[in-house]
Amino acid sequence: MMQATGVVLAGGKSKRMGYDKAFLEVGEAAMIKQVASELKKVCNEVLIAGGTEEYGELLGLPVIPDRIPGRGPLSGIHAALGAAKNSKCLVTACDMPFVTAALARFMITQADGYDVAVPTHGIHVQPLFAVYDRNCEGPIEQSLLNNIRKVIDFYPLVRVNYVNEKYLRAIADIDFAFFNVNTPDDLKKARTMAVRDETGA
Repeated sequence: MMQATGVVLAGGKSKRMGYDKAFLEVGEAAMIKQVASELKKVCNEVLIAGGTEEYGELLGLPVIPDRIPGRGPLSGIHAALGAAKNSKCLVTACDMPFVTAALARFMITQADGYDVAVPTHGIHVQPLFAVYDRNCEGPIEQSLLNNIRKVIDFYPLVRVNYVNEKYLRAIADIDFAFFNVNTPDDLKKARTMAVRDETGA
């Protein structure tokens, strides 16, 4: 077990889905339950950032409310950093049902000596499957108070390790692992992907 806190971001409004997506089932369990389960395999503490107390009761995990609400995922990261018992937090969106403990473990190792360790994936980065150090709390708060909501916009204020996707691909199929569910069509696709993964088809 690693000295790191796993954080499941669950405070989104699910606007594109039209209803709360955290407890939608993909495969054999709700997405949020799958994500939390993978983090529990690696982290010695797991928290839910955002969401309702119902989330905590159903998952048996503490729910951390936003301290600066209404500013999106960055608010959740900020709140989690302030509540975590560890200096490193692996943050994962609740709508990424295929993330794995192996990827989580690897990302935590990539945060040594950095404030952020974030995967690269093609021309993009994955800020909602990344490791944030407690040192980020101040810069994030500064950004939120300046109404900056995009997660990566605070990166210039801290030390960031952009983890090359070739290292990630040695551990997992990241096109699969980083798939996230935002719309009904995404949900349908994820359920098909889950069946193929279970059957090996």
